[in-house]
Amino acid sequence: MSCESGPFSASAPSGAGVSSTPGRAVVDRTEPGQIICVENILQIYERSVMSNPLYDTLFGANQGRDTPFLFLPDGSVLSYKDFLAMAARYANTFAGLGLEPGDRVAVQVGKSPEALAVYAACAQAGLVFLPLNTAYTVSEIDYFITNSTASVFLCDGAGQDALQPMCQDAGTQLFTLNGDGSGTFADCAKTQPDSFDTVARDGGDLAALLYTSGTTGRSKGAMLTQDNLLSNARTLVECWRFSDQDVLLHALPIFHSHGLFVASNVTLMAGGAMIFLPRFDLDQVIALMPAATTMMGVPTLYTRLLGDARFTPELTRHMRLFTSGSAPLLAETHIRFESRTGHRILERYGMTETNMNTSNPYDGERRAGTVGFALEGVELKITDAVTGANLPQGRIGQIEVRGPNVFPGYWQMPEKTREELREDGFFITGDLGRIDEQGYIHIVGRNKDMIISGGFNIYPKEIELLLDDQPGVSESAVIGVPHPDFGESVLAVLVADGEQALNLGAIDQAVSDGLARFKAPKMIKVIDELPRNTMGKVQKNLLRDQFRDVFQG
Repeated sequence: MSCESGPFSASAPSGAGVSSTPGRAVVDRTEPGQIICVENILQIYERSVMSNPLYDTLFGANQGRDTPFLFLPDGSVLSYKDFLAMAARYANTFAGLGLEPGDRVAVQVGKSPEALAVYAACAQAGLVFLPLNTAYTVSEIDYFITNSTASVFLCDGAGQDALQPMCQDAGTQLFTLNGDGSGTFADCAKTQPDSFDTVARDGGDLAALLYTSGTTGRSKGAMLTQDNLLSNARTLVECWRFSDQDVLLHALPIFHSHGLFVASNVTLMAGGAMIFLPRFDLDQVIALMPAATTMMGVPTLYTRLLGDARFTPELTRHMRLFTSGSAPLLAETHIRFESRTGHRILERYGMTETNMNTSNPYDGERRAGTVGFALEGVELKITDAVTGANLPQGRIGQIEVRGPNVFPGYWQMPEKTREELREDGFFITGDLGRIDEQGYIHIVGRNKDMIISGGFNIYPKEIELLLDDQPGVSESAVIGVPHPDFGESVLAVLVADGEQALNLGAIDQAVSDGLARFKAPKMIKVIDELPRNTMGKVQKNLLRDQFRDVFQG
């Protein structure tokens, strides 16, 4: 579909607010003579002058700045000013296509400055940004487009022919945007103005729609509001000490909340810059790390760095912070990283529906095997999965969280929303955890990964920690599979480290010595590598499918 086929116009919608710096104290006149609390001045100021809190705070605050925003692999630099001009052209393009505030824009494109500018354009035009994993198939995309009733879908040019019939059936306008910035959408935007009157939105308005991975049943669309995204960005900037002097080494995908709503939003909020790599490339990351101050990664990125002799203390000398998330970081990786570089990785815990919930401290002990403490403004509790009652400290139970970061519900799934979001605002995360005597939070697995064997509850993480410590074991995954006598039985899947042969008899003995008998794996399988999704999470559902019949006679 060409841009001429719709009600296209270069004019922008009205509704912009004025953004300026407050020049005097604020006085509350509701009660004569009472001066408002200083801590509330910024919040009142934002409510009174910001027409669109998300855009004004993350993007508009950087308007006109010639300072670098994105350092690109080809050596070029994109300033904030030029980036926001691009975003304005995109916002004008969306307006010309007839999109109105609240409409959904689905995007399945490679990582690029242009792809990030689409996010900024959606924020400025009041549209709902829907990023999609680049690995999704046509049938999966069909569900997302149909379920979200997206008005526009941006895809890579290579997928246009396969996706066009689906978009026609859904009544969705299809445009292309390639990794090099070319495509029919970029062509439409070339003639558009470099400025756009920001559409007025409220903090409670929907800003993004992120679909969960859907390992059981259909994917659920988590609705994220402007306030959800902004509250989390503010908190992380403060607790991780980000400033306009930071340069983030960005090697994560931006279809996921980690690379988009954590890494990018935090950088934008602080006014810093990013070395913006299209993907994790070991040689590029090592070459560019001396120019960075911070890096956000997933565990597999850090294990790859540790496997390269070029990754030295000298290489990381200018870095002030490494964070890890999206999948559990092995304690061994944490220890090896500190031994190699002198840096302690800061591990944190978040999810699609909430962004970040907890973090190890910036100052203080970053404890291996834990995700630290609840972030400021976030309440976290451990509850009984059946009754919902609070559990004593140290007991394993389901993790529930409440705070301004927690989403309001699932798109067009009121029943699912009621199942997982309590009336008092606590979200049942589906994760299992405990809080130790120092208050550190430990994640022990997913509720659906808990194994019930012979009536006993078994938590895979406890067994995996023991297995990972055994000679010759690189990593492990423990799953429950059907068993004719016990209902479920424990199966351990191991990956060898290649340095020494696995002694399965010795591993069996170590497990027998360290764990109660009912927790011991009834069988051990050795495979070349564990299946993972794009963010490094082990896909235990695939392992359960692969080994579901091993105990069936």
